[in-house]
Amino acid sequence: MIPPPKGSIDAPLKAVIYDSWFDSYLGALAIVRVFDGELKKGSPIKVMSTGKEYNVQSLTYPHPLHPESTDSIKPGEIGVLVTGVKNVKELRVGDTVTDPKNSCSEAVGEFREPRPFVFAGFYPIDTDRFEDLRDALDKLKLNDASISFEPETSIALGFGFRVGFLGLLHMEVVKERLEREFSLDLIATAPTVVYDVKLTNGESVRVQNPSELPDVQRIEAIFEPYVKATVIVPNDFLGNIITLMNDRRGTQQKMDYIGLDRVLLVYDVPLNEIVIDFYDKLKSATKGYASFDYEPFDYKMGDLVKLDIKVAGEAVDALSLIVPRLKAEYKGRELVKKMKELVPRQLFEVAIQASIGNRVIARETVKSMGKNVTAKCYGGDISRKRKLLDKQKEGKKRMKAIGRVELSQDAFLAVLKLD
Repeated sequence: MIPPPKGSIDAPLKAVIYDSWFDSYLGALAIVRVFDGELKKGSPIKVMSTGKEYNVQSLTYPHPLHPESTDSIKPGEIGVLVTGVKNVKELRVGDTVTDPKNSCSEAVGEFREPRPFVFAGFYPIDTDRFEDLRDALDKLKLNDASISFEPETSIALGFGFRVGFLGLLHMEVVKERLEREFSLDLIATAPTVVYDVKLTNGESVRVQNPSELPDVQRIEAIFEPYVKATVIVPNDFLGNIITLMNDRRGTQQKMDYIGLDRVLLVYDVPLNEIVIDFYDKLKSATKGYASFDYEPFDYKMGDLVKLDIKVAGEAVDALSLIVPRLKAEYKGRELVKKMKELVPRQLFEVAIQASIGNRVIARETVKSMGKNVTAKCYGGDISRKRKLLDKQKEGKKRMKAIGRVELSQDAFLAVLKLD
């Protein structure tokens, strides 16, 4: 039997918020569970993390079809709390609600702000819609308080926002909602994680974007976030999963057999190794039969470097990556090969380079488009043709010095498609 909820109606009010959302008519709503005391309609309440006080405007027992209004919620009960607050930030999930005059001695559990673990740049394809993107993110944050965003500028993409997410799935859902609900066409850069960089002067800085990484001479060590990854997989695909985890720099912590045909694996894996295409590779390697979950737990020092991509001599900051030193050359070669297929041909040669600091580790060249400038010459002296060819050569040299290359969305998604 399941025991009934414990709690005293005579004790100071103690209730926890376990869900909140924004309603266009009522403002921010919160579902609360009362542990002690009694939550009454019209009474004052206090949110413990902020210390702010509100009045209870109405209470409702939640029901999908016919919500039922009530004057009070007693210990062990749940209900929808309406205070007239206009911002979901003020009613955070996990926060404790109490009586301002007779407060409970301690909060329910440990309240912590949701902390983003994955960051990506969102840029409107039409640069005039920057303010529309800002308004869309503001409105979306009313329903999802875990989103964080701040403006940033990219040389290649213009004005946009650096947006923080709880995970890769969260990022995909937010991008889809922005495009569907607000009719925005977005370019999303490759997702990155937060690195803790220790400098030679003893200071520590947190880096969300590879372009923010300090100079190599100032870096003493880079610490990257690790997660505890749990995979349940059929026996037939065990070898595939072990190979995949080893390729992603995972360290095996546990392997248990569940029944006769399933294995539970626990690995410590860098978060950066699973935020891009890990889930797709996992499903492909197991024909869709594996299940996967992860939980952030620690930062560890890694041998990491910044990989820059230059197109026509200009560094494209949106394509920069922080990668393990051992994989840097391979990723650089693969990325410039893929970029060569995606960069449109120009009237001049376009060099695509991958570099670590000042050292170029890979290069591909997009050949120039040809134009027959001697087609109008019918016979005559050969010096006339040579003069036209020399003039074309000088023109291409001048264009190469001042020409710019427009990159498409596919070029920025090339990072996501690397094997």
